[in-house]
Amino acid sequence: MEREVTTAGSAAPIIALEGVTKRFPGVVANDHVELAIWPGEVHVLLGENGAGKSTLIGLLSGLQQPDEGRILVDGKPTAITSPSHALSLGIGTVFQHTMLVPTLTVAENLLLGAPWWRRPRKDGLRTRVEEVSRSLGIKVNLDALASELSLGEQQHVEILRALLRDSRILILDESTSMLTPSGIEELGVLMRQLVGRGLAVVFITHKLKEAAAFGDRISVLKLGRKVGEIAPERFRALDEESLISEFVELMFGKRSGDPEDVVREPHPGISQAAPVLSVRALTRAPTSVSPGLSDITFDLRPGEILGIAGIDGNGQKQLADALSGQIATDDGSILLDGQPIEFLPVHARRDAGLRYLTDDRLGEGTVAPFPVSINFFLKQIGDRPFWRSGIERRAELDRRARALIAAFDIRTPSSETPVGRLSGGNIQKVLLARELADGAKVVIFNKPTYGLDLANALATRNRIREIAASGKGVLLISTDLEELLGLSDRIAVMAQGSVVGTVENSETARTEVGRLMVGLAA
Repeated sequence: MEREVTTAGSAAPIIALEGVTKRFPGVVANDHVELAIWPGEVHVLLGENGAGKSTLIGLLSGLQQPDEGRILVDGKPTAITSPSHALSLGIGTVFQHTMLVPTLTVAENLLLGAPWWRRPRKDGLRTRVEEVSRSLGIKVNLDALASELSLGEQQHVEILRALLRDSRILILDESTSMLTPSGIEELGVLMRQLVGRGLAVVFITHKLKEAAAFGDRISVLKLGRKVGEIAPERFRALDEESLISEFVELMFGKRSGDPEDVVREPHPGISQAAPVLSVRALTRAPTSVSPGLSDITFDLRPGEILGIAGIDGNGQKQLADALSGQIATDDGSILLDGQPIEFLPVHARRDAGLRYLTDDRLGEGTVAPFPVSINFFLKQIGDRPFWRSGIERRAELDRRARALIAAFDIRTPSSETPVGRLSGGNIQKVLLARELADGAKVVIFNKPTYGLDLANALATRNRIREIAASGKGVLLISTDLEELLGLSDRIAVMAQGSVVGTVENSETARTEVGRLMVGLAA
């Protein structure tokens, strides 16, 4: 798409962030961010998972307030106290997943949430929608149910809703993630129309080609900090390949003072060993909230750590659930030690040696009100030696539970303490103890250090190294590139439910994986 520059060149930004910091328990989501949003520009916010993009959206849309720093609206310090306050200031947000009510018509959705004294009559609404949509070159059927619209049409309705409320800034959060290529192109044209009318568009994405095609100004976030900005003058002076190279360096390059990469030493003989896990053409149809799985193929060998990288939501969770038997697949095969397991239920795959540690420790991995002892054996209820003829053998359960608590250094008042009262790190140890206790051959980790403090994260990573050193295969799914580089022998990258490339871990892996993650060849 030919991009026409429409930067308004206003003397002042509509919104400016000065030293904005936002903290959550255990993490600094935004760290002294400086940002200015100008009228007549598409301002692209780039960054991988955990960079702080979602938190910035929350601050601008009134869902959260900064702990430090200030937000200026039209040059005046302003506390954006709620989403309705943000709307009154002219800040409209279109979130990644539609906020339309599917059982209501387009007209009803456009009126929803507006103050009663500002709601036009339906005929007045029709006239105004026709004026706005005609000027933007889009078509909207006010009488259609929201559920009958395509994703692109739903997005147009959300944008119209923001414009009908006199938004001066439109925030588009990962708005292309579920669109077809033609839908993405249409959105790009629409953004140029909007900034041509003097609006500011904040476009959040992780796809570099979209940033280069649609943006006027680019800000890059990394680990909560703004690590660079490309202003319109420099943006226009660089060709696409030079822009993308600069983006990759900002997003995945090392900052001054960062520690040197610790690349996992290759283990002799791994590449010659027969695979302990072989996956061939694994496929699952996409849904409205998931990209599904498309022709996933890989081998995992004993003693190997195979990392799975990618922006969150690209099928990694579905892959873990499919391998462990928690969801069905449409096609493909899974061989564990040469034996097909794709038709086996969860408990049979576990008995065969395939173990899975979910990232949802409390919701999926454990039953919070149950004691630690019972959570150790949730997947063995009714089995000997802990049950006999359907009767619980309490003494045997307690004996084994105390042994696991000691072996895995679980800090708990007793084996009868409800697991939900433990810290995140100790709940993770309960899961490790349960899955690694007997007969594991392959261990699947999904974001194993997510939400852990530094000490527990380091302990978990050391445990993963020990598991691989003992000859087990490890599939490590993580959105933390540093974690993958420090642990993996190879790193496969997923995008839209497919493996788009696999990289041997080496000094160049950071850049190669980074390019694959943002839709470029390694």
